[in-house]
Amino acid sequence: MSSEHPTMADATLSESSKTERRNSSTERRKRNVPVAVERRGGKDRRAERGERRRQVDPTTCEKEYSDEEIVFMQAIELYKRCNRRPFPTWSEVLEVLHALGYRKVEEATALPGLPVTPAARSS
Repeated sequence: MSSEHPTMADATLSESSKTERRNSSTERRKRNVPVAVERRGGKDRRAERGERRRQVDPTTCEKEYSDEEIVFMQAIELYKRCNRRPFPTWSEVLEVLHALGYRKVEEATALPGLPVTPAARSS
């Protein structure tokens, strides 16, 4: 064997030096480092705002949802967990809506946020 390739003794020596280095340094999890704001006491924060904000999209966490929106989001989350479907299809979303009791009772109107076209006005 050439001296370029590490031997079993070199590997053992290397491992023992790593272990010694790990044991000699203070473990960072055991250090007591003060924090600016304690965020681990989640119960106080939830008590102030209520328990309604659970399992909601974090990108819209400042929005105040209506009771209907919260019921819908909770139903979708329950469906996703029970069926192991992190991304339900639109057909599955429609199934959840039907399970909540929603039915089509009127003719369709313009979609929210879309401009009203002259053809749609005359209808």
